Amino acid sequence: MEVLDLARWQFGITTVYHFLMVPLTIGLSVLVAGMQTAWVRTGDARYYRMTRFWGKLLLVNFAMGVVTGIVQEFQFGMNWSAYSRFVGDVFGAPLAMEGLVAFFVESTFLGLWIFGWDRLPKRVHLACAWAFSLATVASAYFILAANSWMQHPVGAEFVDGKPTMNSIWAVLTNSTALAAIPHTIAGSFAVAAAFLVGIASWHLWRKRHSDDEDRPLWRTSVKLGAWAGAVSFAVLAVTGDIQGKLMFEQQPMKMAAAEALCHTEQPASFSIIAVGDVADADCESVKTFNVPALLSFLAHSDFSTEVKGIDQLVDEYQERYGTHYPDDPALGELAGQPVDYVPSLPVTYWGFRIMIGFGALGAAIGMAALWLTRGGRIPESRWFPRMTLAGIALPFIANSAGWIFTEMGRQPFVVVPNPTGVDGLWMYTATAVSDLTTGEVWTSLIALTSIYAVLAAVEVFLIVRYVRGGVSAALPPGDDGSGEDRDPDDKRGSGDALAFAY
Repeated sequence: MEVLDLARWQFGITTVYHFLMVPLTIGLSVLVAGMQTAWVRTGDARYYRMTRFWGKLLLVNFAMGVVTGIVQEFQFGMNWSAYSRFVGDVFGAPLAMEGLVAFFVESTFLGLWIFGWDRLPKRVHLACAWAFSLATVASAYFILAANSWMQHPVGAEFVDGKPTMNSIWAVLTNSTALAAIPHTIAGSFAVAAAFLVGIASWHLWRKRHSDDEDRPLWRTSVKLGAWAGAVSFAVLAVTGDIQGKLMFEQQPMKMAAAEALCHTEQPASFSIIAVGDVADADCESVKTFNVPALLSFLAHSDFSTEVKGIDQLVDEYQERYGTHYPDDPALGELAGQPVDYVPSLPVTYWGFRIMIGFGALGAAIGMAALWLTRGGRIPESRWFPRMTLAGIALPFIANSAGWIFTEMGRQPFVVVPNPTGVDGLWMYTATAVSDLTTGEVWTSLIALTSIYAVLAAVEVFLIVRYVRGGVSAALPPGDDGSGEDRDPDDKRGSGDALAFAY
C-alpha cells in the first residue's frame, strides 16, 4: 500500500473510533443535565438516582473520548503536513476556539460537577452541569465549522499562494456548517436515546419478577429515550433534506455517487435499493428499485429538476480542475496519472442507505419499547431485551456511516472546490499527505490501532460493569440515593469523587 492509502486508513480508523464516543457524550450530557434539573425542581429521588447512574456512564465515555480525541489534531501534522500548511491559517481559528471551549469551559465545569456533590449549592451544581453539557455542544460547533470549510471553503482569499482567512464570521456561519450542526447534534441525541432505551429496558426485564425500587427510574428512562429518539429522527429528516439540497449545489458528484446515478436524469428518480455491482462507474449492469422524480425533489424541492449523472460530471470536473495529477515525485505512483473524480460508489451508495435505514430502525425500536412497556407491562420473552440492547448499536452505525459517506464522497478532494468561491481554493487528497515512508506510517497505524483496541476493551468493561451494577454501583459510599443532603460531618465517600469521575 502507498503512503496515501495508509494515511487515509489511519485517519479513518482513529476518527471513526473517536466519533463513537462523541455523539454519546454530546447527547447524554444534555439529557443528564435535564435529569438533574428535574430533581432540583421536584425533589423526586428518582431523578437524583437517574442523574447519578447515567452520569456515571457519561463520565466513563467522556474520559475515553478525550483520550482518543487528542490524536486527531496530532494526525494533521503527522500524516497530513502539506494539508496543514495549506489550510492552517483558516483551520487554526475554529480549532483554537474548540480547544478553549473543550479544555477550559468543559473541563472546569465538569470538574466542579464531579467534585461538587454535597459541596456546592444545588442550583450552582446544576448550573455546572448545564455549563459543561452546552460547552460540549459548542465544542462540536467549532469542529463542524472547520470540517464544513473543507466541504465548502468560504471566508478566505489567496495571499502569497496560500488560503488566508478574511472573515471568521463567514467560516462560522458557512451554510454547510449551519446544516451539518443540527444534523450532527440530532444524531447525537439519537445515540444517547438508544443508549437509555436499551439499558433501561434490560434492567426492567431483568427485575420483572422482583419488587425493584428502581423500576420507576427505568420506566422514566425508557420514556425519555424513546421520545428523544423519535424527535431526533424527525430533526434528522428535516436537516438531512437541507443538506441534500446544499449537496446538489455544492458537491454534485457526491449526490450522484450517493445514488449511483451514472447518467443525467430529468426528472431524477430516487434509488431505494440496487441489485448489481455499483462499483462500476458506468452502472450499466445495475438495476434499482426507484421512486420516480423523488431525487429531483430532494435536490431542488420540485419534481422536474435535472440531476447530473457521473458521466457528465466527470467531463465538467476534468475541464475545470484538470485531467492529471501534477508530475511530482512526492505523489508516488499517482504522479502524472489521470485523476479519478468518482468516489467509491459502493461506499457512498450503501453508506447513505445504512445511515438512513439504521437511524430509522433505531428510532422505531425505541418507540416499540415504549409501547411494549406501557401501563406497567414488561414483556416476558427474551427477544425484548435482545432487541433493545441491539438497538443501541444502530444509531452508532448510522452516525459512522454518515460520516464515512460525507468524507469519502468528496474524494479525490480533501478541500472541495466551492463552485461560487475563489478559483483554485481546493486541494487533492493525494497532494495533502506528508513526505513519509510506508514503514513510518505502518508503524503509527499499528501502534494507534492497538492502543485504541485496548481503550475499547477498557471502556466496554467499565460500561458493562456499571450497567450491571445498577444505581447502587453509581452511588458513592454513604449515599442512600434519596438525594437528601448528608450531614456535613459525615465523611463517608468524601474521598471517592475520583472513583466517580475516573
